[in-house]
Parts: sequence; structure tokens; C-alpha cells
Amino acid sequence: MNRVVVSALVSGLLCAGVSSPAWAQYKVVGPDGRVTYTDRPPVDRPSQAVKSSGTAAGSVPLPYTLRNVVARYPVTLYTGTSCAPCDAGRNLLKSRGIPFTEKTVNTSDDARALQSREGTNQVPVIRIGSKQIAGYEQGEWTSYLDAAGYPSESALPPTYRHPAATPLAPAAAPKSEPEPEAGTLPPPQFNSAPGNPAGNAPPGFRF
Repeated sequence: MNRVVVSALVSGLLCAGVSSPAWAQYKVVGPDGRVTYTDRPPVDRPSQAVKSSGTAAGSVPLPYTLRNVVARYPVTLYTGTSCAPCDAGRNLLKSRGIPFTEKTVNTSDDARALQSREGTNQVPVIRIGSKQIAGYEQGEWTSYLDAAGYPSESALPPTYRHPAATPLAPAAAPKSEPEPEAGTLPPPQFNSAPGNPAGNAPPGFRF
């Protein structure tokens, strides 16, 4: 085999490695919102079949260059309600046409999950690939998005829709009340003491 043919084969393999994972058959979204690709169906979490182009089946295909950036540096945004910096960060991502996964932090369980996974009790938090930024500062977010290779203006297809935000911590299944034994009285009912409404983050949680 001459050098020209060998060089062509090596070049082709390198190009295949840089592009999106065309070998992958399944897209897996972890509990923290991070996306990975695999050639085997996972047994412990939901997965989504992937087309030969590297896009998830049934979704709007992304432009080639944008698809490569998303595969290498996926973006996850953690937000809370009534949080102006969260809204500003979300608007920045949407205005630039950056696909991202949004996780809401609205309950005590969400706050504990955020502290466990990201080591902070502050929102917003953005993760760009392996880089985490706590708090919103437009210049800092813009610098890291630029460094990752995301376009400064939207290149998304007109039919693209960002996925809806989902809670960071999965909702616990309601516990069923045990049936009272025959001949026993049900426990008395008390009004709950005034305090923070249910679902509020614990003390120390900051927007």
C-alpha cells in the first residue's frame, strides 16, 4: 500500500473522530442532564435511538458545525423561579441559538441535588462541557461559549424548539396511608404551623 493511500485512510479516520459520534446508536441523558452516546442500549436508564446523521430520531437535525459543538460541549442550565439572572442567562442562550438542557431548582430536594452535583447552592449555574460557572455574568458566559465554538448568532433551523425545563430531582412517589386496624381510631389531624410554604428551598439557598 503506497503512502498516498495510507495518508488518505489516516485522514479519513481522523475526520471521523472529530465529527459527531456517527458510530453511536443511542443517545443517553443522565440524571444531571448530561448527554452521552453509546453503541449499546443502556439497561439502567431511558435512551433514544440516533439516526445515522448523529441526531436523535424524531428531533430537528442541527447544522453540521453546531452538532459537533453540542456533542463535545453540551450545555446544561440550572435555574430557579423568580430569578432575574436565570431569565437573563436563558435568554442569552436562546438568542445565540444554543441547544441546552434546563433543570429547575425549586424544591428542597432540587437544592440538595444541586449542592451534591455542582457543589453550590446558587442559581443560575451553567455547565459547558466540563466547565461550570455559578452565577450569571454575561461577559464570562459569552467568553466560554465562544471558546467552546458556539456561534454568536443563531444557526438553528426555524422549526427547532428548545426542550421544556424539568425538575433537577425526580418527584417522589406519594406514600399511601395504611388502613387503620379494626376498632382503632384514626390519628388526630393538626393544622401545620406557619412557616415557609411547601416547596421552598432550604435556608441558605440563594438566587
